[in-house]
Amino acid sequence: MYDKPTLTGTGDQEDTFEKKAEAGKSDNPKPSLNITDAIAVIVGIVVGAGIFRTPSLVAANTGSSTSFMLTWILGGAVSLIGALCYAELTTTYPHTGGDYYFLRRAFGRRLSFLFAWARMSVIQTGSIALLSFIIGDYLAQIFSIGEFTSAIYAALVVVALTGVNILGVSVGTATQKLLVALEVLGILIILVAGIFFAPAEPAVPATAPASGEGHSLGLAMVFVLLTFGGWNEAAYISAELKSGRRGMAKVLLLSILIITVTYALINVAYLNVLGLKGMAGSDAVAGDLMRQVFGEGGVVLIGLIVSVAALTSANATIFTGARTNYALGRDFMIFRPLGKWNFRTSSPVNAFLLQGAISLALISFGLFTRNGFETIVEYTAPVFWFFLFLVGLALFVLRRKNPLLERPFPVPFYPVTPLLFCLTSGYLFYSSLVYTGLGALVGVAVLLIGVLLLLVLPSVDKMLLRKSAPYNSG
Repeated sequence: MYDKPTLTGTGDQEDTFEKKAEAGKSDNPKPSLNITDAIAVIVGIVVGAGIFRTPSLVAANTGSSTSFMLTWILGGAVSLIGALCYAELTTTYPHTGGDYYFLRRAFGRRLSFLFAWARMSVIQTGSIALLSFIIGDYLAQIFSIGEFTSAIYAALVVVALTGVNILGVSVGTATQKLLVALEVLGILIILVAGIFFAPAEPAVPATAPASGEGHSLGLAMVFVLLTFGGWNEAAYISAELKSGRRGMAKVLLLSILIITVTYALINVAYLNVLGLKGMAGSDAVAGDLMRQVFGEGGVVLIGLIVSVAALTSANATIFTGARTNYALGRDFMIFRPLGKWNFRTSSPVNAFLLQGAISLALISFGLFTRNGFETIVEYTAPVFWFFLFLVGLALFVLRRKNPLLERPFPVPFYPVTPLLFCLTSGYLFYSSLVYTGLGALVGVAVLLIGVLLLLVLPSVDKMLLRKSAPYNSG
């Protein structure tokens, strides 16, 4: 049912990992997720704190309410194109390694290692730290326990959610479904407030920019697609879906549809209450909406809603992020402890622990250097879009490498659809470098450290294999 996670390196390494895969079948995950579980994970990752932060930035870069709404519809269309490409990859190559596994089959172990390093040190752990800080910031406004309240709450979130997911896949997904339900309730409150209790005239803060000032459709799309980001996490649970390969395509398409409709309705509510100029001048668009409709009590309520939303995304991000670390441990001797799968709980415990430790380190670092939401976006965005572009290329490469392999869900309109996916990902990579600052350079620098590690990994792997040879033979 599963492709064996072998190592495409030296012949000795391949033999070692093939034998271990045969002997240790309990290390392989078993299908334990239904379609509802998978959709809850994907929707929970995507519909997080971003929709309560980025609409004001999108409004500031669009010239009218019509163009503002069109950017969100376009974001859904771009995400759907990407989802169609991922539907082919995940149904043809179901594996807990997700993107890592696609890149390894297409381009080899060196590039896949670089992706796993980036995901472990920049993409996934940065997202977990960011979401945890958002929760900490809002909870600090409700109940402060001192100067470092936000960081303490953020660290507690990482520890608690990592522990929940270590307990097992059933506990993790049950927690996810509960958080998604609470998040949906919060979103419904915003929709009711914005659609049925909107004032006769939209509020326009004094700080709202003048019409036509500083518009950039490209920058608007950066923030829109950032808010849609995360649907590709479905790749990391493709091997754990009970309904099989066809079910994965259904999960992706239904998730994108739900997310696009949700975002469109939320933004209609924002426009009804604040107007485009009011949104553009707001630093907390959801908070300003609730203040206009319900007064200061609404601000506390939205704080709880945003915390639940961020908690939902953080839990789903932790759940899927550890799967890449697990795949890394199956392929590289130096990271071998990460490749252990706990059969009893159906979870990669060591991978969760490492991910949690790195996230806590980033939270500690944030005590002294964090400059808010935009800085973390700068840190993660270029690296994320660079590898998403490479995944698009991988679809072409794998079609050429494995032309006779069964594809339960071939991408429609090939090669146009994956080409569009590559073009949009490349454009977002370019935009995330051009429109951002120091944070992007730091993220790229961390990625380059992974390149340096590649120079020493072969010799380290060989040394570890030689040391383990007597135990393997005996």
